Amino acid sequence: MYIADLHIHSRFSRATSRDCDAPHLDWWARRKGIQLLGTGDFTHPAWRAELKEQLLPLGDGTYTLRESFALPDGLSSPPPRFVVTGEISSIYKRDGKTRKVHNLILLPSLEAADLLSTKLEAIGNIRSDGRPILGLDSRDLLELALDTCPEAEFIPAHIWTPHFAMFGAFSGFDSVEECFGPLRSHIHAVETGLSSDPPMNWRVSDLDGLTLVSNSDAHSPQKLGREGNLLTCPLTYPALSKAIETGEGFAGTLEFFPEEGKYHLDGHRSCGLCLTPQETIAYGGKCPVCGKKITIGVEHRVEELADRPAGFLPQGRKPFESLAPVDEVIAASTGASLGVKTQRLCDRLVEELGPEFAILREIPISDIEQAAGPCVAEGIRRMRLGQVERSAGYDGEYGSISLLSPEEIECISGQVSLFSAPEAALIRKKKPAPQV
Repeated sequence: MYIADLHIHSRFSRATSRDCDAPHLDWWARRKGIQLLGTGDFTHPAWRAELKEQLLPLGDGTYTLRESFALPDGLSSPPPRFVVTGEISSIYKRDGKTRKVHNLILLPSLEAADLLSTKLEAIGNIRSDGRPILGLDSRDLLELALDTCPEAEFIPAHIWTPHFAMFGAFSGFDSVEECFGPLRSHIHAVETGLSSDPPMNWRVSDLDGLTLVSNSDAHSPQKLGREGNLLTCPLTYPALSKAIETGEGFAGTLEFFPEEGKYHLDGHRSCGLCLTPQETIAYGGKCPVCGKKITIGVEHRVEELADRPAGFLPQGRKPFESLAPVDEVIAASTGASLGVKTQRLCDRLVEELGPEFAILREIPISDIEQAAGPCVAEGIRRMRLGQVERSAGYDGEYGSISLLSPEEIECISGQVSLFSAPEAALIRKKKPAPQV
């Protein structure tokens, strides 16, 4: 079984890290324990040129970083394979309403990316942003993609996001068929996004028969794998495409706790107001502080489209695990803020114990305690059991998790300070991530 993260961005997308290049993506995928990684942004000509220079085709629809571009790693994980992917933002009018839908496209080769990008450039500007904005209906984009490359996989991205998604509260549709019409049968999967998890999506029968995929949508290499997919199929594009289409070889997903997503609940960030769907309805959809429109969150939108009760379990459902990044777990287990100290401890744990996903999912708790101390070990134990306190995100504000209370931290460790005993020793042995 291996982990795949198919929706990411390059440094050519807006608001992304300059380290979103192939060598750093390769390095961080090794550190995380990701074996298959999307390239992101295949429409951008400069990014495609870099990929052609730096990636070696393996002849099966996947690529690997050429050794001459690899960063010094000291990591035990094998190099990941890359698969060609990209996200496109479609903004268009349909039925008297402005629609804003993001879609993820997977392709079997950079040559296919060249062909599709040439056609898209005749429609709009694909050079100014790695995630281009086109005035092209989503169903027309799907038709164009399939006409150009029948092997393409077309996946509606983060489908519940309020402003830019197929089911978005402000600019989306109420069903997959409403969005894609007679081409609906060519949609084999949907991306559920950070603010929802499989049980929320199982409540909507319109999604039955579709593979529920999860990806990071990372804008920096450090964010790779905050969500991902578990696969047992061969590491080839045809096998990946079959797994997405049929579910054969698709073993489940790795999820954010949905409350951590920045659009889980309703609210108005400017006024510091976070609301449940019921509270939003009681306020008539208007912020009681300033009177402006409340941003409808994912939970509210799921409630609107759900035709099944909470807790419904469909047949054939895939398993999932809810996780948090190692540095967040350290912070939530020790009362520390995310920052240099938690990152140093995270770096050292990877050096001593292995990739981050192994630490989160597989390494024995006793080994973690020996390396990181009792608080971090207890935090990871609780996270694996789902014993997590959650504070929900809203209106673009990320939520947070807590694993140990201050009193528990003091009781378990015998002190409030994070970086004493094993933690202090780990920090003094810091091994930094590579920098350009």
